[in-house]
Amino acid sequence: MFCTKIFWRLSLVLLLFTTITGCKEQNPSLKIESSVQTPIAYAKGFTVETTGNLTLITITNPWPEADQTFTYALVKDDASVTSLKGQFDAVIKVPLKQVVVTSTTHIPSLEMLGVEETLIGFPSLDYISSVKTRQLIQEGKIKEIGKNESINTEVLIDLNPQAVIGYGIDGNNPTFNTIEKLGTPVLYNADWTEKHPLGKAEWIKFFGALYGKEKEADSIFSEIERNYLSAQEIAKTATTTPTVLSGAMYKDVWYMPQGDSWAAQFIADANGAYLWADSEGTGSIALNLESVLVKGQNAQIWISPGQFKSTEQMAEMHNMYTQFDAFKNDNIYNFTNKTGATGGVIYYELAPNRPDIVLKDIIKILHPELLPEHKLYFFSKI
Repeated sequence: MFCTKIFWRLSLVLLLFTTITGCKEQNPSLKIESSVQTPIAYAKGFTVETTGNLTLITITNPWPEADQTFTYALVKDDASVTSLKGQFDAVIKVPLKQVVVTSTTHIPSLEMLGVEETLIGFPSLDYISSVKTRQLIQEGKIKEIGKNESINTEVLIDLNPQAVIGYGIDGNNPTFNTIEKLGTPVLYNADWTEKHPLGKAEWIKFFGALYGKEKEADSIFSEIERNYLSAQEIAKTATTTPTVLSGAMYKDVWYMPQGDSWAAQFIADANGAYLWADSEGTGSIALNLESVLVKGQNAQIWISPGQFKSTEQMAEMHNMYTQFDAFKNDNIYNFTNKTGATGGVIYYELAPNRPDIVLKDIIKILHPELLPEHKLYFFSKI
């Protein structure tokens, strides 16, 4: 269905430029040629297709269980922007020169592509941890634009970005609707919906298309993929498979990753036995404490116990935590202690973009003998 939609739109573009606008005479920079599909190996939420000077990004899964898609046309001249307006969900002149992004997970992609200086606005600047981007903030080059749920549209208008890179929880974001009505395109980035760790990282190709850096994006991702798969092969040589518990209590309910989530995938690829790997779903599973204690009391390793930064905090919050073997044996690891200068958790920002480092961390936790030179980057023992 998605391919049909793409080819229909390409046919429409061809018709417009050959029968209405006179492509060769009025807009010679836009050429209709055979299309080339950007290889996407792991990500399920977007496609990129190029036909001559026209590139189409189609967002196939903008949010969980979405029943609509979005197609963005990327062109290289103002004439094409005018000619194609109204035919796609957005028409963008690329490469981008000024952009607003709304998730910290977008920051590493900009930096890896060397285009971080095009970022001019972000909601809740304190969440950004990157040293390089924080320097730009200190220099006044990136402005605070409020919160993602209620972006300050007056500030946004003054900034006049070419596009806002947003994300949708359920497709109901009145602020985005207002921004679009004011004339600024909103492009959905759905990296967070991907199930496979490498699928999240592959969204750098989305940014590569927006900046005319497709080759660079492909090269960066290929290196991350090689590192990940190499670490996975090393993990397979382990002679043991430690049992793993995850999550913690919140208001008398224990939340932990479901068996199809990316967190569970990391544990599996690190040759660990996640005790709830058979649960179905990609989000969190809600359980009562008693059932978790029965199944997970003897787990050897406890990874990501909520927001706790120390075992003392855990014991004070709920004495039942002390009954787990991983607590007794001091085998609890979390990523909450690694933060940026203004308190943003580095894991939330960088981990989706660098799953290779996350996997090496978890292998180091489960099988320290396999990666003797690796030092924990995101995680630390609490």
